[in-house]
Amino acid sequence: MKKLKDKLAGLSLVGKLALALLLLLVAMAILAPLISPFPPDQSSGPALAPPSRTHYLGTNDLGIDLWAMICYGARVSLTIGLGTALLAGLGGALLGMVSGYKGGLLDSLLMRLIDITLALPSLPVMIILSAFFGPSLGHIILVLVAFSWAGPARTLRSATLSLKEQPYIRLAAHYGAKTPYLIKKHFLPELFPLMAVSMIRLSGRAIVAEASLAFLGLGDPTSGSWGLILNQATRFPGIYLTPYWTWWILYPWLFLSLLVSSLAFLTREFEDALGKR
Repeated sequence: MKKLKDKLAGLSLVGKLALALLLLLVAMAILAPLISPFPPDQSSGPALAPPSRTHYLGTNDLGIDLWAMICYGARVSLTIGLGTALLAGLGGALLGMVSGYKGGLLDSLLMRLIDITLALPSLPVMIILSAFFGPSLGHIILVLVAFSWAGPARTLRSATLSLKEQPYIRLAAHYGAKTPYLIKKHFLPELFPLMAVSMIRLSGRAIVAEASLAFLGLGDPTSGSWGLILNQATRFPGIYLTPYWTWWILYPWLFLSLLVSSLAFLTREFEDALGKR
């Protein structure tokens, strides 16, 4: 606990504000049933009502409360970000460590696969795959993972190549330590900060990618994500010629920007800390 307090105290003002904003948005998602007085999928007032005491952020064309939709939509964005970060970040990092330590044919094959993955135009291919697999939250996470693992794998491979030359690593290997043991006892503890930064970066990119797919109509229509809210709003005839966009489009976009920005600033903060280290 003391180490955690020391690390938090070492954050800059921007880092502390970003962390506080992220925690606030996470709390909003967790407490959605308590802080939103209306259901996110049922009409609860007049259509296209402006923000008021009853409907804090107004309603959409079906009379659904936008504050409720945004609170529950935060759950979707955080699930997408966390799921992609865990699967792609952790999986890619472990692949990179094993590849960097073992070398040989495995390392050559993985590097070629990483090069191919990073060379592909991710958004067009994700659109095709999302349309092929169908609108499902699980399918979207898998598609995002398929284009997100290569970055952490390459980063952790490079760090592993440097770390494996350390005398204590070579000595442990000389006395018969196996690769799983070395990764668990030496590589993971030493490279965890770098892996955590990669996972935070991935979560922000995954949230943006999911919102983009949902905005294009390729998201899960039952998820209620922020991208889906924007998709529904922009399909309303002449939305930008009416005052409705000032709450129906502006507020979901604002919350999405705040979430992604908080993750981006935290990534930069931890990268600076790693650079000093």
